Amino acid sequence: MRLHEYQAKNVFADAGIPTPEGEVVDTPEGARDAAERIGGTVAVKAQVHVGGRGKAGGIKLADNADEAYEAAEEILGMDLKGKHVDKVLIEEAVDIADELYVGVTTDRGEGRAVAMVSSKGGVNIEEVAEEDPEAIAKTHIDPAYDLRPFEAREVVYGAGIPREHARDVTGVLSTLYDLWDEGDADDAEINPLMITEDGGIVAADAVFNVDDSALYRQEELAEMEDEAFEDDFEARASDAGFDYVRLDGNVGIIGNGAGLVMTTLDLVDHFGGSPANFLDIGGGADAERVRDALELVFEDENVDAVLFNVFGGITRCDEVAQGINDALEAFDELPKPLVVRLTGTNEKEGRELLTDRVETAEGLEEAVERTVELSGGEA
Repeated sequence: MRLHEYQAKNVFADAGIPTPEGEVVDTPEGARDAAERIGGTVAVKAQVHVGGRGKAGGIKLADNADEAYEAAEEILGMDLKGKHVDKVLIEEAVDIADELYVGVTTDRGEGRAVAMVSSKGGVNIEEVAEEDPEAIAKTHIDPAYDLRPFEAREVVYGAGIPREHARDVTGVLSTLYDLWDEGDADDAEINPLMITEDGGIVAADAVFNVDDSALYRQEELAEMEDEAFEDDFEARASDAGFDYVRLDGNVGIIGNGAGLVMTTLDLVDHFGGSPANFLDIGGGADAERVRDALELVFEDENVDAVLFNVFGGITRCDEVAQGINDALEAFDELPKPLVVRLTGTNEKEGRELLTDRVETAEGLEEAVERTVELSGGEA
């Protein structure tokens, strides 16, 4: 479950991490009232799960309440990289002296949490990792001991954080790890962590993603779930029990198993396409579950072509084929071009069962290339 920025900031503030004063509203009038209460210059920030909101017009500064009204009027209702904006955060503006990055995430290769700090905040941390990996200091955390104070200090100083700010940043990192651990989180990040002109620090942005499987024991976080979904697709996918993430491309992707779906996303990108979603139907999916997944992706207006990639282990390929046929019976015409790759248990029976309204492929690269081509991509 991905919390919105304002939700994550509430979690961080409750734990003692400094955050700007702010209010969430859903009308221009509400934005004007909030700006009056906060006073001074405010930021009007779209609350959607996309990166680059500022460049896309989803963040605007307002010097007074009337300008906040106008900014909210422009942002509310806009389509921001495929996401509909129905809430904005009105937040006091911060006088910036420097921008840092602080984060805790899961390193699945190491099987441990990793704490990271960088002096290059305010930009995509993945780009920093690729272009200047030495700019990110990190330490893996032994779960038997948690993040020990000397480890937190070591990673902060390793990132080159000035001594006068190191104590505060170390405190934020330690608190962030505690939240990550106690909240069953996948990711907890502040980017940027601002150093202000008066020498203070403040979380200017916030990311907190919680493991869905642990929500049963995270009652307070689970109460935020409905608001965390920003569109009907994510809510419906959650109700159906799918692992689903909506992206900003036009190639719909359905598969069984997170690793297989991630590989498919990577190949779509490799062959010049752009993924529209991550959708994992899980193992042992029956025909009804397959139908529900396909109908969900078909309804995404950003999708121009769909790839259904299944490796049959406990999932039977003939069951998948039946679910696809059941889904297509509802349409006189195929809503989107559909390429199906079935391999594994009962794959031959599955291919024979599939309607001729879809294209099939035996190899994964062949299937990806064809789907990207149908979507209008480079392949």
